[in-house]
Amino acid sequence: MRTGSEPATARSALRARLWLSVWGVAWAIFGTAVFALVGRPGWAAACGVLWLVATIDMAIILRHIRQGPHYQPGPDVPPYRPPEDRPRRLRHPPQHGHP
Repeated sequence: MRTGSEPATARSALRARLWLSVWGVAWAIFGTAVFALVGRPGWAAACGVLWLVATIDMAIILRHIRQGPHYQPGPDVPPYRPPEDRPRRLRHPPQHGHP
């Protein structure tokens, strides 16, 4: 629901996320290979799982980039009105105990 308090030009930093994902995949591949070569199958498996997660994340990011921007109401679209049946709260200024 649009409230009017969100930024008018908010966008996800998909390209930054993509490069961080590429960096993660590269290190996960490196870690999997190195730990497999030195005989640490547990660490190699952990890096392999990280490799899988980073690859799935990269695929999702690429899908979002290819989808392009979605419709987002501009600043000329007014925010939704709150329901009329809701009682309104009155704001009272804070009362200080000192003179």
